[in-house]
Amino acid sequence: MAFNQVQSDYDQLQGLLATFEDLRSFLNRLTALGAEVMTEAAGTKVECAVTLRRQKRPVTIAGSSEVAVRLDEIEQAVGGGPCTEALKTGRPVLLADVSTDSRWPKYSRALAAAGCGSCLGVPLDPGENAAAALNLFASPAAPLTEPMIARATAFAESAGQAMALAVRIAAKDELTKDLRAAMEKRTIIDLAAGIIMGQNRCTQDEAMKILMAVSSNRNQKLAAVAEEVVAGVSGSRDVRTHFDD
Repeated sequence: MAFNQVQSDYDQLQGLLATFEDLRSFLNRLTALGAEVMTEAAGTKVECAVTLRRQKRPVTIAGSSEVAVRLDEIEQAVGGGPCTEALKTGRPVLLADVSTDSRWPKYSRALAAAGCGSCLGVPLDPGENAAAALNLFASPAAPLTEPMIARATAFAESAGQAMALAVRIAAKDELTKDLRAAMEKRTIIDLAAGIIMGQNRCTQDEAMKILMAVSSNRNQKLAAVAEEVVAGVSGSRDVRTHFDD
């Protein structure tokens, strides 16, 4: 693999990080770049999708086209295919011909129906507590071949490094949002408890017991009960914290 190709991949992926907005948009741009790189290498149109699994987060699927995303989603739904196998084994997995490869018949039929003749799954290393793989798709007229694995693997190495940083950035943003949501939930519960204390001339512990009893009897979340209490007094459920980001 030529050094200048690897360096080009790295530079372009760093450029994506420099304009990072959110994880999904980053992954969409990464797959667009992957499709461009592999199309140039193969000399024919190649689509690219990515599957990202993170601890305690939903699976994220992005792609260079709607077809690529749909095919990746189908593979995840049926639970078998090159991308799924690459995630399990940590090695590239080639489905060279959907008409002859019998490993994943249901998925091969879906690929054929979408006009795809071959598929290549390539693992990525997005860091701890995450796993990811690229899914590359080509037409029957110009299928992906063994020589394409080396180019895809080289791109995946740089892509994995960029994705690891993107995942860390996203995790920090998500933690901030989770903390703010928790603070806002705590705020409305405390406000509701204060209202109950004033109405019933009771202690904070007694007010919390009243809220929890209503929550249990209604099979309703405590924060939802608190919202109703606050709305009954203020006329609005829109409660915000007074902490700046």
